[in-house]
This record gives sequence, structure tokens and C-alpha cells, in this order.
Amino acid sequence: MGAGEQGLAGDAGVSEQVLLLGPRKALVGVLTQPAGGAAPGGRPLVVILNAGVIHRVGPNRMHVAMARTMAREGYVVLRFDLSGVGDSAPREEGLAPFESAMADVREVLDSLQATRGPVQVVLVGLCSGADQSVFYAGRDPRVVGAVLIDPSVPRTRRFYLNHYGRRMLRARSWVNVLSGRHEMFRAARGAPDMATQASSAMDAAMAAQIDAPETRALLEQAYQGAVDQGVRMLVACTADRETRLNYREQLLEALPNVRFGDRLQLEWFAGADHTFTMEAERSALLGLIVQWMREGWGAGVQAAA
Repeated sequence: MGAGEQGLAGDAGVSEQVLLLGPRKALVGVLTQPAGGAAPGGRPLVVILNAGVIHRVGPNRMHVAMARTMAREGYVVLRFDLSGVGDSAPREEGLAPFESAMADVREVLDSLQATRGPVQVVLVGLCSGADQSVFYAGRDPRVVGAVLIDPSVPRTRRFYLNHYGRRMLRARSWVNVLSGRHEMFRAARGAPDMATQASSAMDAAMAAQIDAPETRALLEQAYQGAVDQGVRMLVACTADRETRLNYREQLLEALPNVRFGDRLQLEWFAGADHTFTMEAERSALLGLIVQWMREGWGAGVQAAA
């Protein structure tokens, strides 16, 4: 196992197994399940995707905690590394990163089905893992649920009202404007603050790409495809990435053509950062996911005990 995966101290009743998945046996995953086997009742498998290029343990070992928490609820959980991430070998076909991820998820589900019989799956992802989850969900009828943590969301009119309104209310911003030290004056003079530029340029570029009409259309198509397939979605967002997302309903207003109906549950973590660094926030997120799973597929072994 990789760093942070050794042992099961404090996790009595949970067993873990390293798997090599896909036709190439090149995708490395860890299967976590109740020591006595999965709880009865036809509960779906839970499959956790990488958060960007972070190894399958997840940021702040969040994926490890999530897998073991869900296993104690009676679920079988797989967290695996996409091709070229963590311990999984890169693909040799030269696929673009997005299509490579789509192929990886399909191969993993095929491997699970080959060994366990027909499967239903809940995909879980943070950041890029959330985007990959929702795009895949509409492609495969085996996906019945998706937990999307800080997915990509285009900016809206209300986003800009919030963003600039909050800045206008800050006394420091007014002092900087009146003294000529505000960032808009620095930009006009061609002398940007290098520290600010370094910390925000990448995030701003990504946000602009997500705002593009073609990206918005693709996102609407992906979410509607998942809805049409009956996929239940839990979307949990943080206010950490201020240049991209700053209020709870932004997803709904950014994708107005998607008919979510009762397929969507939206949650807002105002005090959490993007990777849920604080233990209290991680615990709250895990509790939310467990409750959402219980509402969709019944209580697990702990609740029944």
C-alpha cells in the first residue's frame, strides 16, 4: 500500500485488499469492505476517483477515511489511481487526459463486474474527480449516484455581484482605491503585484475556461445526461476558491437548462477550504455523505447494530 495506507488501527471490522484492475492490470486500487462482507440489501459499490494528481489516499487522507467510514456502514468501497497517477501506469494509447480518465473508470467497473457480477456504482470525486464523475455518470447505466465535491461551476451575474460587493465593503479596498494602490491601478500601470499574480493566475485562467460558452454547454449536457439516467447527485461546495464559486445556488443558476428535479442535493461548506484541511470539516462532509447514502440505499451495519 502507499503512504498513509498501512495498517487498520482503530478500524476494527474493516478489511482492505490491493487490486490490479483493467485488462492491463495497470490500475492500482484498494478495496475496503466490512470484515464480514458487504451488508445485504443490494447497496451500490462506492468508487472514489483521484483529486487531480493526488494519490488515492486523497488530500489530508480524506479518501482513506471516507472508504473506511463507508465500509463500516456496510458498503464496499474502491479508491483507485487513474492512469499515470499514484501507482497506476500511464496509458500507451496516447489518449487525451479526459478520455483516458473515462476509459479508466469503465475498465474499473468492468473489472468489478467480472468478479462480483452485475454492479451498481456511486462515483465520488473532488475537484477534477467530481467533473470526471458527472461526465461519466451519463455514459454508463451502472452509475446510480455521484458525490461531487467542489466540481467546476461557471460564474454567474450573482457571483460577480457577491465578489465585487464584498470587496467594496472592505475598508482596506477603499483605502487602496483612494491611495492608488488597488490592483486595478497596478494593472493599468503594467506593474502587477507579482505575489498576487503568482497565486491567482492559474485559478483565474481555469475559471475563464470554465466560463466559456462551449464549456458551459458541455457541463449542461453532462449533468442533464446524468439526470436523465436517474443518477442521484450530492453536490458539496466550499467557498475556498473565491475566484470561481461564492454561493450555494451557483450551480443551479450557472446551468439553467438542466432539469435537476429531485435528483440533486446541494450543500454549502462556508468554513471549509477546498481540500477540507480541518478535521471538523472533513468529519462534517463524511457525515453528510453517509446520511445521503442512507437516504438512497438504506442504513448500514452500524445503524442496524
